[in-house]
Amino acid sequence: MKIIIAGAGDVGFHLAKLLSYESQDTYIIDFDGEKLEYINNHLDVITKKGDATSIKLLKEIGIDSADLLIAVTDSQNTNFTISVIGKSLGAKKTIARIDNSEFLNENECEVDFTQFGLDFMISPQELAANEIKMLLNQSSFNDTVAFESGVFNVMGTPLTYKSPILDLTVKEAKQKFPNVDFITIAIKRQGVSQTIIPRGDTTYELGDQVYFCVPNYSMKDLYPIIGKKQFNIKNVMILGGSSIGEKTARNLCKDNFKVKLIEKNREKAETLAEQLNDTLVINGDGRDLELLEEENIRETDAFIAVTGNSETNIMSCLVAKSKGVKKTVALVENMDYIDISQTIGIQSLINKKLIAASNIFRHIRKGEILALANLHNIDAEVFEFEVRDNAKVTEYPIKDLRFPREAVFGGIIRNEEAIMATGNMQIKANDKVIVFCLPEAISTVESLFK
Repeated sequence: MKIIIAGAGDVGFHLAKLLSYESQDTYIIDFDGEKLEYINNHLDVITKKGDATSIKLLKEIGIDSADLLIAVTDSQNTNFTISVIGKSLGAKKTIARIDNSEFLNENECEVDFTQFGLDFMISPQELAANEIKMLLNQSSFNDTVAFESGVFNVMGTPLTYKSPILDLTVKEAKQKFPNVDFITIAIKRQGVSQTIIPRGDTTYELGDQVYFCVPNYSMKDLYPIIGKKQFNIKNVMILGGSSIGEKTARNLCKDNFKVKLIEKNREKAETLAEQLNDTLVINGDGRDLELLEEENIRETDAFIAVTGNSETNIMSCLVAKSKGVKKTVALVENMDYIDISQTIGIQSLINKKLIAASNIFRHIRKGEILALANLHNIDAEVFEFEVRDNAKVTEYPIKDLRFPREAVFGGIIRNEEAIMATGNMQIKANDKVIVFCLPEAISTVESLFK
């Protein structure tokens, strides 16, 4: 598959990184020579310095044979232009990163962008707002992904000293809680760069970021296992009237959350107050402790910091946590912060570009993949496969499939019902299978579903 990426920023780099594991024929175009040099030194892709809107340049790299053109520069208009030109020159499919999420709403947008050459559009801001809402709905977890409308769920949380599975092996934990259906699919250990794919003799340690795959009927039973209580979030305070802040407030108000939004810029605050009828918009500096106290920060269930400054977001969340706020979410631009979220004491750090890259990546996958999700603290993917007739994965029980050690079955959805993936289970055609997979095992896992 030949893929051309326009834009070597965070979204483009992360996409190129994911594709480098795929042995895809990948090109990346950008004006910035330093970014391209960094990519050359770290990834097995082909870089080209120049303007991705140049017809000459696109022809030079063979746009007419491109299976996919992905435009993810920082400019929405540039991405539109690249997609239109690329499609006209023969690119089979185009994806453009946009800022105006109005284009994504079929009910509001009267323009058919596919007529102009845009096959798919993606808004990092919209995706980030949806991610925040999902994190608030699963309050005790710092990462959550739902498959098939929640039939199966991947839930991530750090282990504290209160967890009864602490210092137990995976096998011992299952024996201690025999009536709870869950599978531990991944562990991110402090000070260890490599993600752990747990086996029966793997021990849970203090501070481990643990990811469980859980059917919907067992979600409430998972809380005692991690030593936490489920709590409801009602009162939410948002710091920053950015597009993400505005979209988050709008989403939460639709679900009857009580939302306060603090914006430093008076003109922007007045505009937001006019647009967000159900949100209390406050003009002020969210870093001001006196203001936070006046707005009852101690009575707030969740604090979401989405200003344009990562450090401000992190520090504000730490202050909110010190005031007793149960749930904190900080938006960060620097991906390096994601890996140290637990170390610095923030429950959930999100990066809109990382979310966007993972969302785009699912368009590159083979046809049998229904969904793909990226876990925040782990450089790996969770796949949902639809099993085809005569696929290799149906030939033997799971225990006899020679499944790579770098991957693990999370669960099976059969006739819209959740089934736990045990060694004796025989996967059938039309099943939907959830698999957690490290990058080096993706191609092997995919081959089993062909």
